[in-house]
Amino acid sequence: MLSTATASRIEAVEAYSGHACYDSRMKNAEKLNETPASKPTINDIARLAGVSKKTVSRVINRSPLLNEDTRERVEAVIRETGYVPNPQARALALGRNFLIGLIHDNPNAQMILNMQQGILEALHGTEFELVVRPVDRGSATMLSDVRGFLERQRLFGVVILPPISENDQLAELCDEIGCRYVRMGSAVLDDADHMVASNDRDAVVEAIRYLISQGHSRIGLIAGPHGFRSARERREGFEIALAEAGIKLPRSLVADGHYTFESGIAATDSLLDLSPRPTAIFACNDEMAAGVLFAARERGLRVPEDLSIIGFDDTPIASRVWPPLTTVRWPIIAMGRSAALKLISGSIAHADEVTEPSTFFSTLIRRGSVVPPAKA
Repeated sequence: MLSTATASRIEAVEAYSGHACYDSRMKNAEKLNETPASKPTINDIARLAGVSKKTVSRVINRSPLLNEDTRERVEAVIRETGYVPNPQARALALGRNFLIGLIHDNPNAQMILNMQQGILEALHGTEFELVVRPVDRGSATMLSDVRGFLERQRLFGVVILPPISENDQLAELCDEIGCRYVRMGSAVLDDADHMVASNDRDAVVEAIRYLISQGHSRIGLIAGPHGFRSARERREGFEIALAEAGIKLPRSLVADGHYTFESGIAATDSLLDLSPRPTAIFACNDEMAAGVLFAARERGLRVPEDLSIIGFDDTPIASRVWPPLTTVRWPIIAMGRSAALKLISGSIAHADEVTEPSTFFSTLIRRGSVVPPAKA
């Protein structure tokens, strides 16, 4: 909600930027639809609705300090005239642009695309736009680079993706310069207003329990990159499920991956060189799981008869390879949507009536890449 002072600044800037020019073209016209080439301003809406400019500003910014009849009358005039609030005026008054930033350093391109889709769904029909900014988490200047970006763009808020979302200094930086933020992660990192999290560990426990229930006991793991909380949570889920079943995990059955297709191939080669080789492999994302499938086929192994595979994410690739991959569905689009709505809550109609969730639950999607192991 805008303060009275801020609303007045918006009115002044809008009036200055458009009203004089508009009046010169309006001449003796009594209604805006008599001059279709004109662009109505807040002054025109106030005159046609029979209210003050301040009242129009309050309607635009969803202020509760209005009766419903007045709100409906002003909104009707706005619809009829096609009036669009001046974004430059509002940005000047607020000291913020209507831009939501997405900051990431993540090798998984599909994850970034899904997150963008969720954010854009939330922003659809609003005056907000999305700006995407990759960063290098290994750079000594990362924090200063992000500070410069936030200060130059004057963002309304930012969504921060893992693994940099796990950097508390980045959250503190956003607080320091007054930029709203929401962190995304595979575990809770912040309070509910600044966080969307998934239950990666529990979801992987469910996936490995499924493999065990099918009769697999020699299960390989392709882990995620070091330094990613998601990789740690997923590995812990893997280890918990094996421990529950009394299955020991030899170090040789764990191969490092980097959330990429190529790393999935390399890790699979090292696991399939073992004797005896694993009868099933869990890869910490679908890109690497697709690499498992590729490497197995190169060796003449049948999937799932000779090797069962489970991935994580449920990206489009999971259902498009053959056989379709059993995988953990990570609700990344819904998480992106919620993160954006948390940021713009109070700036869109009825947003304050909805409480966005902070925890999202991943689920196992069973397809054709898992069967019981072949008899020795």
